[in-house]
Amino acid sequence: MAIQQQPYDETITDIEETLGLVPGYLDAVPEQELVNEWPNMKRFLFGETEIDPKTREFVGLAMAAAIGCEYCRHFHKGAAELHGATEEELSELFFLASYTPRYSAILQAQDYDIDVFKEEVEEIATHLQAQMTAEDD
Repeated sequence: MAIQQQPYDETITDIEETLGLVPGYLDAVPEQELVNEWPNMKRFLFGETEIDPKTREFVGLAMAAAIGCEYCRHFHKGAAELHGATEEELSELFFLASYTPRYSAILQAQDYDIDVFKEEVEEIATHLQAQMTAEDD
C-alpha cells in the first residue's frame, strides 16, 4: 500500500500536532526527505504495528546502547517508561543489551565458521523444541 504524501507545510503541522513542537534537528532534513520520512517515523514511533509500543521501545533502547547513541538512548528509555516499562524490565534490558555485541565480538575475533555456527544453532533449536514438547506432555 503506497503512502500518500502530503505537502511540506502539512507535514510540519502534523509533526507539531503529534509532538507538540517541531524538533530543531528536523530542520536539517531536506524538505522532500522529511515529507517522505515522517509517515514511517510517526507510524513506528507512535502508531499501531505488529509489535507493541513498549517492545518497540525496548528494541530501540537496546540498539541505541549497542551503537552508543546518547540521543536515542534518552528518547527510547523515556518512551519505554511512557509505555509502562518498569525499573526491573529496564534493568534486565540493560543487561541483555550487552549480549549480542559481546558474543558477536567473541565469534568475530575467532573467525568462527559460519556454517558450523548455523549447524550448531539448528541442533540447539531441535534440542530445545524437544524439551518444550516434553514439558507440554
